[in-house]
Amino acid sequence: MGPSEASGQRDTQALLPVPQAMELRKRDYHVERPLLNQEQLEELGCWTSATGTRQWRTWFQCSRARARALLFQHLPVLAWLPRYPFRDWLLGDLLAGLSVAIMQLPQGLAYALLAGLPPVFGLYSSFYPVFVYFLFGTSRHISVGTFAVMSVMVGSVTESLAPDENFLQAVNSTINEATRDATRVELASTLSVLVGLFQVGLGLVRFGFVVTYLSEPLVRGYTTAASVQVFVSQLKYVFGLQLSSRSGPLSLIYTVLEVCSKLPQSVVGTVVTAVVAGVVLVLVKLLNDKLHRRLPLPIPGELLTLIGATAISYGVGLKHRFGVDIVGNIPAGLVPPAAPSPQLFASLVGYAFTIAVVGFAIAISLGKIFALRHGYRVDSNQELVALGLSNLIGGIFQCFPVSCSMSRSLVQEGAGGNTQVAGAVSSLFILIIILKLGELFRDLPKAVLAAAIIVNLKGMLMQFTDIPSLWKSNRMDLLIWLVTFVATILLNLDIGLAVAVVFSLLLVVVRTQLPHYSVLGQVTDTDIYQDVAEYSEAREVPGVKVFRSSATMYFANAELYSDALKQRCGIDVDHLMSQKKKRLRKKEQKLKRLQKTLQKQTAASEGTSVSIHVNTSVRDMESNNVEDSKAQVSTGNEVEDIAAGGQEDTKASNGSTLKALGLPQPHFHSLVLDLSALSFVDTVCIKSLKNIFHDFREIEVEVYLAACHTPVVTQLEAGHFFDASITKQHLFASVHDAVLFALQHPKSSPANPVLMTKL
Repeated sequence: MGPSEASGQRDTQALLPVPQAMELRKRDYHVERPLLNQEQLEELGCWTSATGTRQWRTWFQCSRARARALLFQHLPVLAWLPRYPFRDWLLGDLLAGLSVAIMQLPQGLAYALLAGLPPVFGLYSSFYPVFVYFLFGTSRHISVGTFAVMSVMVGSVTESLAPDENFLQAVNSTINEATRDATRVELASTLSVLVGLFQVGLGLVRFGFVVTYLSEPLVRGYTTAASVQVFVSQLKYVFGLQLSSRSGPLSLIYTVLEVCSKLPQSVVGTVVTAVVAGVVLVLVKLLNDKLHRRLPLPIPGELLTLIGATAISYGVGLKHRFGVDIVGNIPAGLVPPAAPSPQLFASLVGYAFTIAVVGFAIAISLGKIFALRHGYRVDSNQELVALGLSNLIGGIFQCFPVSCSMSRSLVQEGAGGNTQVAGAVSSLFILIIILKLGELFRDLPKAVLAAAIIVNLKGMLMQFTDIPSLWKSNRMDLLIWLVTFVATILLNLDIGLAVAVVFSLLLVVVRTQLPHYSVLGQVTDTDIYQDVAEYSEAREVPGVKVFRSSATMYFANAELYSDALKQRCGIDVDHLMSQKKKRLRKKEQKLKRLQKTLQKQTAASEGTSVSIHVNTSVRDMESNNVEDSKAQVSTGNEVEDIAAGGQEDTKASNGSTLKALGLPQPHFHSLVLDLSALSFVDTVCIKSLKNIFHDFREIEVEVYLAACHTPVVTQLEAGHFFDASITKQHLFASVHDAVLFALQHPKSSPANPVLMTKL
């Protein structure tokens, strides 16, 4: 070990804590290995290309074990229910199911209003889908059912396709609510069937990865905008106003303007009812937050508020005395199943796909959070199937599309829920309410439901705090959040989501087109190479230029990669190549003139016609070292000597060098491309790499590749990248290997090196 190495090691140890430095001294070691190019690495490691497996062959195999595995995969309840630990988990699931049902009742009634439907259909949507998910779902903690974002998306569909204006009675210009509600129920149930078909289909073709295109900033920006939509949609119930039904771009803005213009027409009794209910709900939530450690279960503020408001409305007569709008008749019992309307499919298919993707994104995001917290796995494809069957079967029984609720899921987990037995318990409790207790809530003011919805929006509205945090951490994510929010607010939920996804994907493309390019230097006394602009102790190796890109190279940024490479090298490669071609052409012209002169002189001296064959092509001319007009040629023998000398110079290649042509030479003789960031290559990338080899060789710089991953090497072979001039001996295991080889062979082509490197 030399003095510099010893001092470098002491400096490194001085930077470490004392125990680590002592341990480093104890295990001081030295490693030597041969310098390896790709060809030698494959031979040393006995590399063999992975054989492709034909997955389709297993699809047609049939056995008892395979049938059992498929059954458990698509009907997970059969796998976990027989092993359910009743003694340990049953009590917690019962309490969690009861707690969720208490929340589900007011939310189901309220979110049905968001969907533009009678409240009882919110109860149906809280029963059928929940029980179906109990059978097919893989998440143990999420609470499937009505959800504000999904409900407002359904409401935008029902109100746009069945607006109030279509049901005005000519006699007294009033709305025929029975016909309107029946039409909207048909629309919502058909939409639910379509959503279910999309989700089941995507799940069966294992398309669960589609949710990866919905990043967390996109989902949070979208749900925040949806919460604003929900808030605005409830203002008509808070103030007791009759508003026009609007949908499409800028509908939210027009609704806010209409609410502001009609504020003088507000019903005082309705406003007071909403304010009182909202204050009570906020106080109960604050009390729950303060006493959550002492209370075994949170105080059911929504349920108590609903019961109290219904009792007061019935006793005081809010409907008749103060004009407060109430829920109205809630029929007892379940409605019979009904087939969807195929004639509505064409008008609903676009909405259905958007709702299917959003619903799944919300459900799988929450499912993965709880799975990570409790140490189990959620199958994204089976979740698609489970959620799709919940919507499909629910649509047949007059339900509207559902997803999972964050607030109810947190309650289900916090109350001790361990499995979807809690969901089954909550659905059975809702069934009892539908059959026997639902009609007791017919005097419930709609303003109370609106207040409950607005108060429960607190969690999603708090996502506005993402803006300052993203400003500090990642401004690209902030841009996605803001674009998603603004697009959803201005263009409505369906178009806004499409704009957000397209913008997010375009931003990914732009970021790969604008990666960080850097020239690397060696950190002193190490085999580590870092950006010389960022590391002051990184020094460029004399005669060798090392270049790296932070992103993979493909058709969208291959040209930018080449341009950045030539710019960072510090020489104008294209200009130098053009100057070389010009001077070679001039030299070729001089050679042609010399040929004619030699022919004339030879013919004059011998008196006969002598046939002289001088190849004047550019390539052969490059190998001839002919002195300008100073050459003295007088005999035919001398002409033959010139031709023979030209052939010898072809091997030496002296006449076409930059120095011989009077052109400046690059300050480096070798270029190393660090390809460790490449994850794949395409035809454009391969052509660009070949052009780089050709261009730099024209200016007498040899090019080497380093740190290329094995799948990329396989793709290079398949793309016919390697040939007689570019072999695997130009590809090295690491940047350090390539640099050392370039230093040992500054002007030669790669050979089998025997150099030992100290690492």
